[in-house]
Amino acid sequence: MNMDTRYRTEENEIMDDFALEGEELRQALDNIAHINRLLGGNSVTLQAIKKLLKKADIDKVISIVDVGCGNGDMLRMLAGFGKKTGVQFRLTGIDANRFTINYATQLSSAHSNISYKCLDVFSPEFRQENYDIVLCTLTLHHFKDDQVLKIISIFSENARIGVVINDLHRSRIAYSLFRIIAFVFNMNAMAREDGLTSILRGFTKKELQKFAVRLSLKDSTIRWKWAFRYQWIISNI
Repeated sequence: MNMDTRYRTEENEIMDDFALEGEELRQALDNIAHINRLLGGNSVTLQAIKKLLKKADIDKVISIVDVGCGNGDMLRMLAGFGKKTGVQFRLTGIDANRFTINYATQLSSAHSNISYKCLDVFSPEFRQENYDIVLCTLTLHHFKDDQVLKIISIFSENARIGVVINDLHRSRIAYSLFRIIAFVFNMNAMAREDGLTSILRGFTKKELQKFAVRLSLKDSTIRWKWAFRYQWIISNI
């Protein structure tokens, strides 16, 4: 299939429906977390957090908010990392889907330093959130360009230490590889269809760099990472 990846698609994903619930969504959340972990997506985010922590006072509790947290897999990984290294984290997952938040809460019951909130990122309540680091993994591509600018503006204003964005590189190769991965790992229909749409809603490096310029970000680095990801670190210290 010769996909046109020159421009971001405006096609909606099934998961964009915040009222969505049920077993198919649960399976899709688990599929996404598993593939993200398997292909090194969690490592891309953790690597960025480590870079930001080098500039921070890690003798204090570090508050991290994960926007679009899904089933909470990233936060549970961070809880384990904190326990292993002695860094004290206060971890909060944010998602606009109540079913997703309830499921993540259930999976994270063994971690006393993880909590969840059902919030829309554009809501006044979210704007009042304060944190040291904000994470946005495989979530930014769900928004249109003007919304992306608003979201990053909110993130950079409220994050004391910095912002970590981990999102998809839009390309034909990534699209073709994901079709193979979805088949090999027998992903359910929702995860498979949304995954392909997600890639077409992903970004090029030039697009991300234009966002950084328009927002006048002073300390911003964008790097390509396997598997077809961009790691975008915005430092505020």
